[in-house]
Amino acid sequence: MRLSPAPPGPKGHLLVGSLPEIQRDELDFLVQQVREHGDIVHIRVVNHDSYVLSHPNDIETVLVTKSNNFMKSVFLRESRALFGDGLLTSDGGLWQRQRRLLQPAFHHEHILAYTKTMLDSTERMLATWKDGEERDVHEDMTRLTMEIVAKVVFGEDIDSDADQACQAFSLFFKQYDERFGLYLIPEWLPTPANFRYRRAIKRLDDIVLGIIRRKHSATNGNGHSPGVLSMMLGARDGDGSGMPERQVRDEMMTLFFTGHETTALALAWTFYLLGQNPEKEQKLQAEIDAVLDGRAPGFQDLARMPYLEMVFKESLRLYPPAFGVVREALNDCEIGGYAIRKGATLAMFQWVVHRDPRFFERPDEFIPERWENDFAKTLPRCAYFPFGAGSRVCIGNTFAQAEVPLLIASIVRRFQLKLLPGHRVATAPSLTLRPLRGIRVTLRKR
Repeated sequence: MRLSPAPPGPKGHLLVGSLPEIQRDELDFLVQQVREHGDIVHIRVVNHDSYVLSHPNDIETVLVTKSNNFMKSVFLRESRALFGDGLLTSDGGLWQRQRRLLQPAFHHEHILAYTKTMLDSTERMLATWKDGEERDVHEDMTRLTMEIVAKVVFGEDIDSDADQACQAFSLFFKQYDERFGLYLIPEWLPTPANFRYRRAIKRLDDIVLGIIRRKHSATNGNGHSPGVLSMMLGARDGDGSGMPERQVRDEMMTLFFTGHETTALALAWTFYLLGQNPEKEQKLQAEIDAVLDGRAPGFQDLARMPYLEMVFKESLRLYPPAFGVVREALNDCEIGGYAIRKGATLAMFQWVVHRDPRFFERPDEFIPERWENDFAKTLPRCAYFPFGAGSRVCIGNTFAQAEVPLLIASIVRRFQLKLLPGHRVATAPSLTLRPLRGIRVTLRKR
């Protein structure tokens, strides 16, 4: 079969390609290009060529069946200043070793042990909420999930550092976006933005390395105190070697970030969707009230709340916190009848695929009921992939699938979150899918 040399795509501007359109509204631009040009779209940004894949078969090729021919993208590799060689950015043998050492911390029995921390932290937050007050639910969920992940990952509270950590992560996002706004401004350039970027990372380094050194001193590396960090300090590879401090730092920074950021977003976007759809919210309230009968939820209750699971799945479909996966081709290859050259960037956006009318009827509507009757089993593989796919599926997916529904049930049984009239919620795609100006709500005690 003769391969076509290049997929169709927007012509773009002579010097910068499609950069202005991406900067104006990245998500809408991607959806429009896929609808206009098809399942593989060639997009040029400045002097860099990318290919957007939106058919599940092509995505499966990259993430599952031929994943060894693809590596993490330049976008993730350029975030190594924060994440180092943690699971989010590493490849090859290092990634395989680290995944093997970290996986036991996310086994079922550990997830069960973590649920008490999740629920206790949520109850403490709810005790501070007052009927009628206005809050930013994204900000609250960020603080809550940061507290939970600190206790689960580090085995200790970070109350004294939480504000600084939140501010540093927010600054990291802002400066990361500015650096990529002109398509990868080199980190070594002495710009004000890069100085702020490095200061944010230094503050996070101080917090995380301080915890690691305290924990190592307290446990003597034997892993006898709670938390993923303690397990990691005691972990040994087949040759009996432990993990160097720098590698521990990289994995802890990665888990600290991904463990609170994506979960907070999943919660915030879910409450946003429920606020927009009061009849779905009432149906969820009725299920939670009937199952819990006024008491706090437990892990065992999740199996008795199928509508809660549907709400969570539908929220991840419409607003996936990790809204895109990007890879780089290690060798020349063929995808969907097109020749893809070594070094090419391949981008797969859940935001686009999850809204494909070929797989989801009325794709832009929030319809939790679509997940009834094992609907997921009727979908092509990689038509719905909120946690990624293949061997690199998110290591914390089982943790998130327990944490998010438990926290939703805990909050919904006590409060209704009414969207603040006049507050426009917009998306701010970056490493994750954040709300641009938060999600403002009014609390109504139930």
